[in-house]
Amino acid sequence: MPTPLTNPGSTAANPDLNWSQVRETVSMLCLAMAQVETSLNDSSKSVDVLTESFTDIANDAQSLVKTLQEAESSDALDQSKMDMMSKASSILSKMNHAVVAFQFYDRLSQKLAHVNESLTHLGDVIADQNRVYNPEEWSKIQQEIRTNYTMECERLMFDLIMKGATIKEALELYRHEFDLLDVASDDSEDDIELF
Repeated sequence: MPTPLTNPGSTAANPDLNWSQVRETVSMLCLAMAQVETSLNDSSKSVDVLTESFTDIANDAQSLVKTLQEAESSDALDQSKMDMMSKASSILSKMNHAVVAFQFYDRLSQKLAHVNESLTHLGDVIADQNRVYNPEEWSKIQQEIRTNYTMECERLMFDLIMKGATIKEALELYRHEFDLLDVASDDSEDDIELF
């Protein structure tokens, strides 16, 4: 297993005599690595929710069919109606969870687009001899990248990486902040809109 990349942190905003475009490049690569890692982790969680939701929905649908097949007398039909209502409510609830889990694709594509933009900016600076040795250029692209983030937890992760935090430290903060967002979104699940 490769050794984790050591993040030197960015000094582009306040360059000193030790400023180096190589250090800036390493910090930007650490940022891209952290973004990819969070995207992979988030998508894995959502796929697990989707798998569980659709398995439960299939089981409830099978049970609903069985209940309908067993309803012969009027007494059994009354009980069957209550069972069907309960199972239909369960299916609706699980479909709402599935829809929320599908929304991770939008977040995933946004995050990967940010990685792509970051790497494009990085490539542009490295390829331009007039910009590569200029700390102001590095600071400028870093601010452009940060401004493009749509989620506060992404901006916090960016700030940590630019200050020299390890990828692990940045990921821990991101997970904590993202978990807080998940708790807030759980409170509003009844307002789900299908795409």
